[in-house]
Amino acid sequence: MTMDQIPFLDLVTPHKELESELVSVFRSALHSASFVGGRAVEQFEREFAVFCEVNECVGVGNGTDALRFALVAAGVRAGDAVVTVPNTFIATAEAITQAGARPYFVDVDERTYNMNPLTLRRFLENDCSRSTSGELITKDFGLRVKAIVPVHLYGQVAEMDAILQEAEEFGIVVIEDACQAHGAEYFSKSRNTWLKAGSIGLASAFSFYPGKNLGACGEAGAVTTNDVELAKRVRMLRDHGQAKKYYHDMEGYNGRLDAIQAGLLSIKLKYVEEWNHQRQVVACQYDKYFKECDGVVTPFEPDWSRAVHHLYVVRVEDRERLQAELARQGIGTGIHYPVPLHLQKAYAHLGYRVGDFPVTEKLTPQIVSLPMFPQLTKQQIDRVVAAVTNAVSQSASA
Repeated sequence: MTMDQIPFLDLVTPHKELESELVSVFRSALHSASFVGGRAVEQFEREFAVFCEVNECVGVGNGTDALRFALVAAGVRAGDAVVTVPNTFIATAEAITQAGARPYFVDVDERTYNMNPLTLRRFLENDCSRSTSGELITKDFGLRVKAIVPVHLYGQVAEMDAILQEAEEFGIVVIEDACQAHGAEYFSKSRNTWLKAGSIGLASAFSFYPGKNLGACGEAGAVTTNDVELAKRVRMLRDHGQAKKYYHDMEGYNGRLDAIQAGLLSIKLKYVEEWNHQRQVVACQYDKYFKECDGVVTPFEPDWSRAVHHLYVVRVEDRERLQAELARQGIGTGIHYPVPLHLQKAYAHLGYRVGDFPVTEKLTPQIVSLPMFPQLTKQQIDRVVAAVTNAVSQSASA
């Protein structure tokens, strides 16, 4: 990377700044031969539980493990239905299918890009019915609707009050996919307080992939919950189904968080609130400069949201031209995500077609992620804004 280039994400600078602290974690692990479980994992679990304002945190191997284990521990079993959105990374749906369930999608809100409670309700009312035992089942295959998985996409919490209200009415559990929302907050009118992502549903899944707001130096994840029994089941699931070594109450997985990654996360956790604040400052600057730019739709943040801007995603009409022009100027971009899940080849067997989720399909060809990281400078932001504004203006006049 030359001085003139602006990366989409800078993972080098923060690691160089924390190098001595991070290296001490490796040294400690080498000297103690503590690589799996142990004090480092337990310490991070306590610290992250406090950060998320929950009673329980269970460290696991990655975010996909976290969501799968949370679903299984919540009672999702083979033949169940789990409702989520098509506008997310495939790991959300993978965790559902790997738990034995069938994913059902509902469309997103055009402004927040998160699950739309109205489309959720329409699905629950129109596509489901009550069984003779009173359980909600899908009309097509008669599957028990066990869980809803709202995704806190791009670092903004979904509209949880409305989602929880629907879940309670229909007897469904809510598991948050908070893999992009470390530290994000949501004002719950029903509880009259601000709540942290990961503390709102029955349980929540976090990813600590290196590019996240709180990222490990490898793979890592966690489940957060206030349910002691659910946390106990997740601890067993991550460790081959054993509560005591070599005594297996169930068949589980090898999904443990290793000690080195836990130690690294404990170091970084001390800085994540500051990093999130810096992301919010960057987002505010982008918002301010793009306000006068016709042709750029900036992220919408409702008054009940305190987003942490894992990504800064704008919408433009000619995305390919914009990306090509920014690349020519040495400015990195990304697309999150280019193909919605219901149109992915991996889920063709679910039977969805083009047109099934019009809002998601409208957004998909327009979204582009601009550079977003805590160390982004004012000068770099100015360059990005100028490049985007000029490209959009040229596209409009072409």
